[in-house]
Amino acid sequence: MDEIVDEHINHGYTTDKAAYLRRLKRVEGQVRGIARMVDEDKYCIDILTQVAAVNKALHAVSLGLVEDHIAHCVVGAAHESEATGNPEIVAAKVKEATDAIGRLLR
Repeated sequence: MDEIVDEHINHGYTTDKAAYLRRLKRVEGQVRGIARMVDEDKYCIDILTQVAAVNKALHAVSLGLVEDHIAHCVVGAAHESEATGNPEIVAAKVKEATDAIGRLLR
């Protein structure tokens, strides 16, 4: 994707950025723990339990980001679309969100 990103634009997750970073650091620690378990030849079911926990944590982060995207970016595009009379603005954001959800479901 060759999308130009303006680093001065606030994203939907900006107000919760610290919470997302804490969650992701926790996930990072869990993944390191799984690697350590493999290195130490731990029981495979115990490792799979930890992998499931990481997947659940990442799923929670993903859902939060989707919610933030819809609440901020899609709603913002709807307002812009209404103000400009250009329905393609909101259609593009909805398609973007739909595609992202589709990637999460694969």
